[in-house]
Amino acid sequence: MLALILALPLLLVLVLFAVSNTVPVDLQFWPFDFAWQVPLAGAVLGAALLAFLLGALLAWGSGLRYRAEARRMRNAARLLEAEVAELRAQQAKPVPNSAPTGTALVPAPHHA
Repeated sequence: MLALILALPLLLVLVLFAVSNTVPVDLQFWPFDFAWQVPLAGAVLGAALLAFLLGALLAWGSGLRYRAEARRMRNAARLLEAEVAELRAQQAKPVPNSAPTGTALVPAPHHA
């Protein structure tokens, strides 16, 4: 709901900009002999869209290293949790008594 409240005024400004700037302009790309006629609003909004996409691509690319590190740490944590669970299971098992049954430990006699 909050996103809608924030997006509606921006959408209204964009529509008003597009309706107010319908004068055709020629877009040319220097090394080529090609001209394209578009409304001024289309040229400005198209350039803004390209800049946004380029920025989003750069931000995504700069985060790749951190996402890979987080994935490695998540896998290491999973392995360590499995090892802790295994050690706890081993610790919970009763240790068998290695002394033979039926024998008791008696102190050795002292010879003076």
